[in-house]
Amino acid sequence: MNKVSNIHPFDTRTGSLRLSNPVVAGALLLVLSAVALLAANSGMIVIAACLALVIAGAYLYCLFTYPELGLYTAVALSFVLIGLGRYAKDLQVGLGLDGILILTYLALFMKKFREGIDWTPAKKDVTLLALIWFAYALFQIVNPEAQSFAAWFSGRGVSFYMLMVVPLALLFINTTRKLDLFMYAWGIFSILATLKGIMQLKIGLDGAEQAWLDDGNFKTHVLFGKLRVFSFMSDAGQFGANQAYSAVVAFIYAMAQTSWKKKLFFRTVALLGFYGMIISGTRGAMSVPMAAFMTFFILRKNVRVLSIGVTLLAMVFVFFKYTTIGQGNSQIRRMRTAFDPNDASLQVRLDNQKLLKRYMKSRPFGAGIGHGGVKAQRYLPNAYLSQIATDSWYVLIWVEEGIIGLLLHLFILFYIVIKASRMVMFQVKDPKLKLMISALISGMVGIMLASYGNAILGTMPTGMLIYVSMAIMMNTKTLEESINQQKENKVK
Repeated sequence: MNKVSNIHPFDTRTGSLRLSNPVVAGALLLVLSAVALLAANSGMIVIAACLALVIAGAYLYCLFTYPELGLYTAVALSFVLIGLGRYAKDLQVGLGLDGILILTYLALFMKKFREGIDWTPAKKDVTLLALIWFAYALFQIVNPEAQSFAAWFSGRGVSFYMLMVVPLALLFINTTRKLDLFMYAWGIFSILATLKGIMQLKIGLDGAEQAWLDDGNFKTHVLFGKLRVFSFMSDAGQFGANQAYSAVVAFIYAMAQTSWKKKLFFRTVALLGFYGMIISGTRGAMSVPMAAFMTFFILRKNVRVLSIGVTLLAMVFVFFKYTTIGQGNSQIRRMRTAFDPNDASLQVRLDNQKLLKRYMKSRPFGAGIGHGGVKAQRYLPNAYLSQIATDSWYVLIWVEEGIIGLLLHLFILFYIVIKASRMVMFQVKDPKLKLMISALISGMVGIMLASYGNAILGTMPTGMLIYVSMAIMMNTKTLEESINQQKENKVK
């Protein structure tokens, strides 16, 4: 039998009334006195440190109460961490993302400690593919061609983040409401990225950004006296492609919304995303909307929609390829060069690929993760591959993980896209969900094509968004079941 409390609820001491307790009041006074004493002797640094500890403590409490917060934190950090590295030179940005993901798993284990974690939602083929891809990356540690473990560790994100993120997304994003929440987080940071880019273009760069340019990046980011906007991302190529990606996904996702407020939000994300793509001066980003919208038209299984879509894309192609309209605008002028097969930059890339082809002929497993491209100069300054730019994401995978790794990587990407497309076209019944998943599929196809020209796919934040999207696309059946359950509950 439950004991009945004899304490009247109005006699219970709560909130500020507890300060009348001498022990509580004394402890609080002692803490405040200690902080005041430290602040008086050490200045604002101690106050800032104390404030940081309070914020960190509050965040950890929320994280261990709601482990889902960790996934959204990882998405947010993927947008800003590389940019923060410009202000703190020794900041290990990758370790920050690793730490959040590991803490998220720890929080999940702690919350489900008694009853245990139900991993059933994560037992899908996309998780198995992520595990296989990571296992192949682990094998690269003992690759006879590899010379540096530090280089492998620096390139671990090529597989580690996919393995960490996919199960979390399968567990946490299992309803359309949670999918909306993820899309809002994505949209907000996409808007902030474009606004930061507009500040760079219209107001100018701050000291840290200018120092980053002066460190050699002006060669690729200031062309003919015009800045290629990079926002708080790794470079203009990543910024332009990611904003194009965000724009396409948001544009299609808006079609699935019935609320005018939601439509307005996602259309705003799309508009600013396309503008961000333009001011980045990234030619390869043009392939994102073209491939994405073509994919979307095919997914609709509507001849009329497909015909109109192909016509519009053809008009865009003709505009850039065969006209000089808008040639006075530096952004349009640079994007137009993407349609020139004789472009000097393209010829340099093709020449580099010829050099790499000869070198890679006898290395089916590649040279080792982190060993390809000029970024490897940090660990292997005199290595042959460190002197040749890889540029393309697929060339980078080929150089570092060999033809076997490249084929495995391509198989994973196409398997997910084809299976998700088949589900959308022939299995999913809910029209809104069809549009939601179509948005993610279309965006992923756009990034896959753009990654041929630049190392887009695995670089943050695009890599994080792709990994979460992969999980959502493979979780379509669960999402539709949640929609059907909601409809049944309304009927009752």
